[in-house]
Amino acid sequence: MRAPDWWPPRGRSADLLLTAGCLVVTVGAVLTVIEKDGRGPMPWLGWILLVVTCGAVYFRRSHPVAVAIVTFAACSLYYPVTEPDGPVVITFVIALYSVSAAGHLVVAGVLVTLSMAATMYGDVRGGTNHLADAAGFLLAGWFVAVIAVGGVVRNRRAYLREAEERARAAERGREAEARRRAIEERLRIARELHDVLGHNISLINVQATAALHGLRREPERAEDALVAIKQASKDTLREMRATLGVLRRVDEAAPVSPAPGLARLDELTGGLATAGLSVRTEVEGDPRSLPAEADLAAYRIVQEALTNVTRHSSASAAVVRIRYGTGDVTVQVHDDGAPTTAPSGDGSGIRGMRDRAEALGGDFEAAARPGGGFTIHARLPA
Repeated sequence: MRAPDWWPPRGRSADLLLTAGCLVVTVGAVLTVIEKDGRGPMPWLGWILLVVTCGAVYFRRSHPVAVAIVTFAACSLYYPVTEPDGPVVITFVIALYSVSAAGHLVVAGVLVTLSMAATMYGDVRGGTNHLADAAGFLLAGWFVAVIAVGGVVRNRRAYLREAEERARAAERGREAEARRRAIEERLRIARELHDVLGHNISLINVQATAALHGLRREPERAEDALVAIKQASKDTLREMRATLGVLRRVDEAAPVSPAPGLARLDELTGGLATAGLSVRTEVEGDPRSLPAEADLAAYRIVQEALTNVTRHSSASAAVVRIRYGTGDVTVQVHDDGAPTTAPSGDGSGIRGMRDRAEALGGDFEAAARPGGGFTIHARLPA
């Protein structure tokens, strides 16, 4: 059931009920003693102290130390000056628990020590010996027990708070990891689309230009250019379908051609030869199978580098050098032309090649050659 609007919050409502319970128990006990033993009425000071001690219990959560001090002082006045006695000490016991649960163990210990000392002083002054009987030991045991229980409750609350904080931190970590993976996947797909579209569309543009210029003068070259355009557009569509299929999460038939890798360099350089760019491939070391990520990155770096040659320079020849090392593979591409539009280190092509190399823990450099042309150098762990 939903509590009414005028009812205090959950913690305050429990304190309110506890305060009312203490007041009912203490008043009822005093009235019972008066009626049973036929004693006279309790002085007004006793009733005031009784109400003060019970009312202080309501503030035990927000001001535990102050409540403990107030209940201790009120009990110290109540028992010597009032008659008959009542179970007002229960409020002091509750205050001790609240103080120890809040972590003020020293305050609780000092108050217990003072209460025992006050009892001993009263025994000496009144000629009695409350601490010698079982009730005195029972009272002292209550004091020690409530302090111990309060300390255990505090430790448990601290443990639960720490567990909740660890759970929240773990949840934040999982969310951050999911966002990081999503960002990396988007960047990977963006690089793939850029490399595929940039290379093949640049090739189509060059071949279309050659076909337009040679349509009347050299029909044979125009036909070769149109065939190259057809093949480049076919390759573009195939690779785009493969990339977009990952985004759509649909089941598609396995590709009939192998995945892009260094084994397909001849296809890559052959398509550029029809565009008027002579590409020579040099391989150093013993060729071997590479991890799929490294093989794809090496192919894409060569593809993007040759695309930049056709788009940004007047080069007529380029050299692709693949060097297989013990634990890595090195890719180097350089051309012999002067850049017509110098590739920028901040461009998407250069940045994409650098991202591919660094994502695998490799190195990447791109710079103009002293004797003319441009060169890129990438080292990929393998």
